[in-house]
Amino acid sequence: MKNLWILILSITILSCNKNKKEENKSVDHNANDKTETIPVESDGGIGDGALSIIDHHLKSIEQAHQKDNFLKHKAVRFSIDIFFGGKQHLTGDITMLTNATKIKIDKKDGSQLLYTKEKVFLSPKEAVDKQSRFDMFTWTYFLGLPYKLNDPGTQWELEKMRPLKGVELQTARLTFDKGIGDSSDDWYVIYSDPKDHLLKAAAYIVTYGSDGDISKAQEDPHAIYYKDFKTIDDIPFATKWEFYTWREDKGGITDKLGEASITNITFLDEEGSLFDIPENAKEIKQ
Repeated sequence: MKNLWILILSITILSCNKNKKEENKSVDHNANDKTETIPVESDGGIGDGALSIIDHHLKSIEQAHQKDNFLKHKAVRFSIDIFFGGKQHLTGDITMLTNATKIKIDKKDGSQLLYTKEKVFLSPKEAVDKQSRFDMFTWTYFLGLPYKLNDPGTQWELEKMRPLKGVELQTARLTFDKGIGDSSDDWYVIYSDPKDHLLKAAAYIVTYGSDGDISKAQEDPHAIYYKDFKTIDDIPFATKWEFYTWREDKGGITDKLGEASITNITFLDEEGSLFDIPENAKEIKQ
């Protein structure tokens, strides 16, 4: 009888130990099941809500050029002197709202170009209309390029490092959605310094006036090179522009075509009547 009780007690103890081991095994298994997997996003783990690589690149350029501070001002005015092929192309003063929705060019010859209400005007009516729309939008775009990288309708692709005047710079290609600007077939390849992120150059084609045939423009891309940066109200401006032909197969810029000087840069905090349409003005549609 005594031996029977000992046998029963032994079986009970073994059963309890087995149950305890099974319980411990179950806990460990459940703990492994609850281990969280860190999500990896399809864009290389940028992170939920973070900027893409190209957006980060563009943001760095905007910050280097103090975009927020630039846009805090109502308007900017500067003098410009442009030469191509040794001949003066344009001399005058340009005033533009910092959001580029209104522009005025006061030429040295006394004529005036005005962009307001999405229309271009030339004053006086007797003034010669020679590349009026080209002059209206090209030079202001080159000055405002660092602030217009994220305009509606812009499409970007980060490209390779390219040499420019002996320095390796980061490049990115800009194209436009259909219907953007006077010609959405234009493209740009912008160069920025990977150290200070300043925009140093931009290759481009001009397709305005091509009547849909952009083959000639594609065969003859040009480039603007920005230099001699000066700071106005903590905002860097390139005060010397140089223009070159640009050939991808020849390493970028080649023959020099022209140059421009930018002086007397000032900011205006009131628009006033600056962009009122003169009575003796005509609209330039093409």
